[in-house]
Amino acid sequence: MKAVLCHAFTGPGDLSLGEIEVPKPAGDEILIDVHAASVSFMDRLMVSGLYQMRPQTPFVPGTEASGTVVAVGGDVTRFAPGDRVACSSWTGGYAERMIAKESKTVRLPDGVTFEAAATILHNYGTAYYALVERARAVRGETLFVTGAAGGVGLAAVDLGRHLGLRVVAGVGSDDKAGLVHRYGASAVINYRREDLRDRIKSITSGNGIDVGFDNVGGAIFEQMARLMNWGGRLMPIGFTGGEIPSIPMNLPLLKNFSIVGVFAGAWAEKFPHEGARMNDTLMRWLADGQIRPHIDRILPLEEVTEAMRAVANRTVRGRIVLRIR
Repeated sequence: MKAVLCHAFTGPGDLSLGEIEVPKPAGDEILIDVHAASVSFMDRLMVSGLYQMRPQTPFVPGTEASGTVVAVGGDVTRFAPGDRVACSSWTGGYAERMIAKESKTVRLPDGVTFEAAATILHNYGTAYYALVERARAVRGETLFVTGAAGGVGLAAVDLGRHLGLRVVAGVGSDDKAGLVHRYGASAVINYRREDLRDRIKSITSGNGIDVGFDNVGGAIFEQMARLMNWGGRLMPIGFTGGEIPSIPMNLPLLKNFSIVGVFAGAWAEKFPHEGARMNDTLMRWLADGQIRPHIDRILPLEEVTEAMRAVANRTVRGRIVLRIR
């Protein structure tokens, strides 16, 4: 079968298209005909050797996909051949067929397209785990999201709106403001040209941020730590800016705010039943139109390098999707 191959951790430019054997599902796994796969910042880190885990090379990148079940392992009870599904996995999505754990697979409701489904589990799963499970966000609280026009950031804006939060979106360029407004941000801050402290204090009447959702890291996270409300929750989600931050620990002490780690993929593996319930909820919300994933563009599998470079250059709004069938 046709697949994208990563032979060394040298980045998107060295990915190649090749032929590999069709994988065989183990007892708790599902074999899927892949129709669509999304391209994330994590995928780009993975092929560049910059993620916290390194698969054995050569491997097929791709952490999220959708398609039709072909076969199931002997222990699988929730799915059967012919089911339309979305799935997440650490690798394997950029191929004509992939395998995924039953617990990381979700059935698609009628009317949900493969392209939309391929953008939900990572983006909205991260946002849901952060806002609902970790922050325990309460309707009316102020949520500040950095990298708000990217895949995970825009999902957090959209989900925050759905949960009744007051969403403030942080972006790095003015051309992203319109999109995050449409997805539910009541205010937008361009932290490359505006004073983040002054704007947050103005927007919150001096109270500060209740829930901080930071995709960027570095100096932005350090500034957010000085702008938290009493009892707030500051969550490091990722470090797209390239710098892992450190902050003086007297800051959370003085305001009694918490720094709350968010690693949705590890949580879903440790608590598979809870993760599966979350995925079912997200797909139901998608089918009902309560969340609205944004697809920047749809490309053929052969253009995976272009897709990853666009992600790295931060020109993507939401997600790029690769169409495989």
